[in-house]
Amino acid sequence: MFQARSFRHCKACGAATEYRIPADDNRERAVCTSCGTVHYENPLCVVGTLPVWRSQVLLCRRAIEPRSGLWTLPAGFLELGETTEEGALRETAEEAGARATLQGLFSMLNVVRVGQLHLFYRAELHDTDFAPGEESLEAALFEEHEIPWDDLAFRTVRETLRHYYADRQRGQFGLHCADIS
Repeated sequence: MFQARSFRHCKACGAATEYRIPADDNRERAVCTSCGTVHYENPLCVVGTLPVWRSQVLLCRRAIEPRSGLWTLPAGFLELGETTEEGALRETAEEAGARATLQGLFSMLNVVRVGQLHLFYRAELHDTDFAPGEESLEAALFEEHEIPWDDLAFRTVRETLRHYYADRQRGQFGLHCADIS
């Protein structure tokens, strides 16, 4: 089980923290040794799109770690002050320079071992006017038979694409939820 231990000092007063089970709780938390503030560590949300132009999917080749040089759907960490939809569209613009319209939440994947939740929305590209952003080496459209399956950066991307092509063949898109171990 993933267990974060990132709080060494209290955000409220700067004193040292220690990990213990606070009263009225059932798991270890970072607790300030001076003021008693309890610091909660929660999963990070990764949001992105599965952008489609006709029968092609837009992928980005990563320019940053982790997994630099491998292909992914445009996605990244959700920022404070934005909805998951806003974050997914922002990441699509930042990583692929693409404009898209969301067509609904498509996959929700728990990656417990790294404390993340990945949310991908199906999206329709407005046009083919896109270009890689600072975090991408390349952005390109792929037909299903061209997808670089062996060079995909993350299992969440592989699972999302696998479900997309199965749903497309059935002619009906659903929401796909899974745990990635």
